[in-house]
Amino acid sequence: MKYYLVVGERSGDLHAANLMKALQKKDPQAEFRFWGGDAMQAVGGQMVRHYKEMAFMGFVEVLQNLRTIRKFLKACKLDIEAHQPDVVILVDYSSFNIRIAQYIKKKNIATKIYYYISPKIWAWGVKRAYKIKRLIDRMFVIFPFEVDFYKQFGYEVDFVGNPLWDAIQDFKPNADFKAQNQLNDAKPIIALLPGSRKQEVSKILGKMLAIRTAFPQYQWVIAGVSNLPEEYYRVYDALPDVKVVFDQTYDLLQNAEAAIVTSGTATLETALLDVPQVVVYQTSFLTYQIVKSLIKVKYISLVNLVAEKEVVRELIQHDFSKDNLTNALQKIVLGGEKRQKTYTDYQEMRGRLGKQGASETTATLISQYLQKDIPLG
Repeated sequence: MKYYLVVGERSGDLHAANLMKALQKKDPQAEFRFWGGDAMQAVGGQMVRHYKEMAFMGFVEVLQNLRTIRKFLKACKLDIEAHQPDVVILVDYSSFNIRIAQYIKKKNIATKIYYYISPKIWAWGVKRAYKIKRLIDRMFVIFPFEVDFYKQFGYEVDFVGNPLWDAIQDFKPNADFKAQNQLNDAKPIIALLPGSRKQEVSKILGKMLAIRTAFPQYQWVIAGVSNLPEEYYRVYDALPDVKVVFDQTYDLLQNAEAAIVTSGTATLETALLDVPQVVVYQTSFLTYQIVKSLIKVKYISLVNLVAEKEVVRELIQHDFSKDNLTNALQKIVLGGEKRQKTYTDYQEMRGRLGKQGASETTATLISQYLQKDIPLG
């Protein structure tokens, strides 16, 4: 079978790579072509474009780069049409991927369209469920509440479990992490996860570090990502008790006492690795006003959404202040009043995420559906 995958960000690259590995077990003749990243490239196949060229976030940022996004959309559409894959697997990244699905249907391209990791339309844009039902042949969701959400629209989807379980299960801690990164073995670590996009790092990282003088007994370690230039971080690396480590987020969390995390997939990863955290987020004023008017859910972090209650403190936009962040962090560091309750709530939340093996489950279902939808022989 010929598989064409479209990914638009770092976490999607990781999950798509694990799916590709699982698909190879089911289909040793699998041919992959994709818009993705380094993790997918390591599995094999032909990468058309790297996701880091397309990682725009927020309404304002998207509008500012609209010409570039349109160019990428056109290139992706034409490439799919030229290569005629058996199945296109779209991974999250809804604003781009739904347009790709629309084009495939409009052009009557003889390929199936599967979606792995549903767009978060339950948070905003609920009525887009009707469009997804019309365009997507099979949907594989990673949160149990998404099954009931889509049922409201008469659309049956498959819950496959959360792929972060797979990534964490494969993680092998580095016993020499502190020594190799020249970290102070005598000082506990506060991990800073500012995100994987330049807009996030530029808006959020400085505000995370602004409270460090209130915690002189700690060292502050930034989870850098190699898809961003090093200079985004080095200005902070020169500060006392501040270090940057690149592409070692799980090892960093494994050694951290607490974390400050930009809202996104990393909040769930931090919880699954059992690290108490404060979730923060800030974007442009205009983007925030637009999102605020559209949002349909009570929480922004995946941890709280899955738990359906406040497990971790969220500091969003104007609430993301120096005083609020200091107070929230004090409550979850060693001796903090909320620390033990966080562990208990994490355990309950993990029970809602389903079993491990999301990649294998999804690959099995894709194989079965393809044989049904595209009879062999």
